[in-house]
Amino acid sequence: MQHPSQRWPDTLWIVRHGESAGNVARDAAHRAGAARIEVPGRDVDVPLSALGEEQSRSLGRWFGAMPEEARPEVVLCSPYHRARQTAGLIHEAGGLPVAPDDFVIDERLREKEFGVLDGLTTRGIRDVHPDQAEFRRLLGKFYHRPPGGESWCDVILRLRSALDTISLHHGGRRVIVVGHQVVVLCLRYLLENMTEERILAIDREGDVPNCGITEYRFDRAKGATGALHLARYNFVAPLEREGTPVTAEPDAKEVAP
Repeated sequence: MQHPSQRWPDTLWIVRHGESAGNVARDAAHRAGAARIEVPGRDVDVPLSALGEEQSRSLGRWFGAMPEEARPEVVLCSPYHRARQTAGLIHEAGGLPVAPDDFVIDERLREKEFGVLDGLTTRGIRDVHPDQAEFRRLLGKFYHRPPGGESWCDVILRLRSALDTISLHHGGRRVIVVGHQVVVLCLRYLLENMTEERILAIDREGDVPNCGITEYRFDRAKGATGALHLARYNFVAPLEREGTPVTAEPDAKEVAP
């Protein structure tokens, strides 16, 4: 039963998209010591890899094994193709009792914008934009904003607004957000009232796995009106149970510290 003043969902799942062609290309570029990641076209249009599709279906079957009254009933999704594909395949595998036409595509959940550093590896940044490599070293990824791009703080600013929308419209419901690695981390920063040092320490522990689940549950005993608490992070058991390989490559645009 919903708390009369509950403003948060009963359950909030935050899912990173499945492995994308950009993840694969970035990994190949770093292995080859290349300066640039070879991804044709816009990053927004990069699709899932074949493995990413299977990861998404595995996650969908895990949700589908739940009673319908326990599964997500609201779907919020980044407009990037790989995120929309992931949500669609979770639905196709039986995991979302929500028609794709009813998915809420929210641009505030998009990937972090990298501006002039888009598509460059760590080596490429040093070679092409050595001044930005130095600025990033001095400021750190939380505050560094490349020309035409965003800092983590910029992403957090738009996600504050997205959380306000969730709390305003979806209190007491079961909500799934399908987005990107930085989105997962920045939402944790906001929901758990973290410091810069704490979220960057979590980031250094390892990348968010593709189709990894971060889950929050509403606790009515927290505070005057209840609050969300972290139930699990980087949960990949749905993939492991089906023998689907787990991957954790950063996105094609992601650059090393």
